[in-house]
Parts: sequence; C-alpha cells; structure tokens
Amino acid sequence: MRLKKTLAVLGLGVALGYTIKTQLAQMPIRPEQALKHAKEQFKKQGAVSGSWIYMKTEDMNLHGLTYKVYRGGITRTINDHNNQYEFYVDANTGSIISTEQTNNVL
Repeated sequence: MRLKKTLAVLGLGVALGYTIKTQLAQMPIRPEQALKHAKEQFKKQGAVSGSWIYMKTEDMNLHGLTYKVYRGGITRTINDHNNQYEFYVDANTGSIISTEQTNNVL
C-alpha cells in the first residue's frame, strides 16, 4: 500500500511539474528582456544613446499573421546626428519582428 501511495505522489508531482513548465513557456518575456535584446542588436551597428519600451503587449498584424508584441524605440548617434528607430519585439520569443527609422534629430 505504501508503494502505491509513493508512486501516486510521484506521478502527481511529475504531472504538476510538466503543467507548470508548459504554462511558463507560453508566458510572454518581460519587457525589460525585450528591450535588452533589442539594444544588443542595435549596438552591433553602432552606439545606442537612448531607449524605451511600452510595458504592455499589443497585437500587431504583419504579413497576415497576428503577433503579441512590445513596442519600443532606440536612439543611435551616427555622425553626430541622433537617429530614432521604432521596433516591435515578439513578446513570446523576444525576436525583433519589425524596425523602422522614425526621424532624424539634430
């Protein structure tokens, strides 16, 4: 009888662990992580002098697909000019799915 209880508790623990792991995998990444990743990618092309990100996800339709995204921005200084970029990061994977230069600031 004791072996059956032990196996039942072990099985329950494995099932619970799998369920928690699955739920955590479906949660969006934190906005701070998304911003950090975007800054790292932009820094490969030059210095980043400023950045921001909205803390809430929003829906974005791109090429017929809907994504949960974080929207943010980066300011880079190139040849003494500040260039601003807006980016969208997939909230589930952290991948940058769209960037656009918004304006040049002197």
